[in-house]
Amino acid sequence: MHDIVGLDLHPPEKALVLSVDEKSQIQALDRTQPILPLRPGLPERQTHDYAGHGTTTRFLNGLSGEVLGKCIPRHRHQEFLRFLERIERTTPRRLAVHLILDNYGTHTHPAVEAWFAGHPRYHRHFTPTGASWLNLVERFFAAITDKRIRRGTFRSVGELERAIRDYIRRRNHRSQPFMWTASARSIARKVRHCNEALETGH
Repeated sequence: MHDIVGLDLHPPEKALVLSVDEKSQIQALDRTQPILPLRPGLPERQTHDYAGHGTTTRFLNGLSGEVLGKCIPRHRHQEFLRFLERIERTTPRRLAVHLILDNYGTHTHPAVEAWFAGHPRYHRHFTPTGASWLNLVERFFAAITDKRIRRGTFRSVGELERAIRDYIRRRNHRSQPFMWTASARSIARKVRHCNEALETGH
């Protein structure tokens, strides 16, 4: 936690700090009935049930407020390696690259370990188990879910992926980075307080 918060609050010089994660199993869902539009005195209404049309997965990273993403059908180590190569092609070679990642198996697969061994400018920083919220890319996932995916109607995976790409393109056009403000000390204090409350029941 101290490592990751430190990167957000005090990023190293001559380096990039990238938040990387997969948002898996994004479903292309179509309402079984058309959405009823907003009317005077009535909110927009939609049915609670869906027809599913498949899923997609996204690899993402926040780069100076911009988002680099790719829709893929699976999220194995092979796809992660291809995404790392994309980062390698699009970032200046003179800079160190710090990646904030979770502990998902693809991030430590032997082939991935070999890739990092051959690319010494990369440094991995893993979020603690159960603390994926420390990775700022989760804020982007929350935003795209609330603003585009959850309320959307998608009749195919292709339609879903076009909507995601369009959202990222529009956001990158006026990109603003998410800013971390809480210190590691204040987070640890809150966690300690919560643990004490759980133990005492107060």
